[in-house]
Amino acid sequence: MLSSLAKHTATRVPGPGTIISSSHTSPLDALYLAAIFDPVFTASYPGYRLVQPISLLQAMLHALAPPTLHPPRNATVVDLSTLLQQHPDRPVVVFPECTTTNGRAILPFSLSLLSAPAETKIFPVSLRYTAPDITTPVPGEYLKFLWNLNSRSTHCIRVRIAECIYNSAAVTDEKATLEINGESAPDDPTLENGITAGEGLGVEEKRVLDKIGEALARLGRVKRVGLGVREKIDFVRAWTRKRR
Repeated sequence: MLSSLAKHTATRVPGPGTIISSSHTSPLDALYLAAIFDPVFTASYPGYRLVQPISLLQAMLHALAPPTLHPPRNATVVDLSTLLQQHPDRPVVVFPECTTTNGRAILPFSLSLLSAPAETKIFPVSLRYTAPDITTPVPGEYLKFLWNLNSRSTHCIRVRIAECIYNSAAVTDEKATLEINGESAPDDPTLENGITAGEGLGVEEKRVLDKIGEALARLGRVKRVGLGVREKIDFVRAWTRKRR
């Protein structure tokens, strides 16, 4: 009975060969996920279907770095299917919002989750902190983060994991490919270097991203908003000017 219960529980949490779609508010997100799941970390970018594999340290520093619209020049980018094949014994972490928030909303997603295989489990994971002063919605505040982190003897993290979601849009894509006289489908005209314009999003693709976004919003008890990375860049620029 205990063995059966353990197997049932194991299917409801991220494990090897699965994808963790995580909220992103603090450098501690990556540290916690590394300690519990030992995953492969990735960075996502607005409009890109590919991800950039990064280390744990890079993932932590990414939470303090200014938001960007594109991956660094000469960065290695791959799709999630390839990354899962390269690391079959580890889960893959995706931060689909592409940047950190203050934990009070879910930003529009990157398209990177759409490169997940149809049969791969995607687990929305919400991470929230008490007190929330160790979140880093404004980039570059390294000293403030370290001060807030060390000014308390303990910090509480609340972790919530939703039921797994599948990329049903990948099944649609595979069927469409097979229907073209048994040959591979031509390249999407909106696709270039892994990037696709939002208008090119299919109905099923939008449904998949909405389902994951709604799950994260429900777990964190917050709302989804239409403000994304570009708006955050404008905000940070205005914030920096104001402080000067």
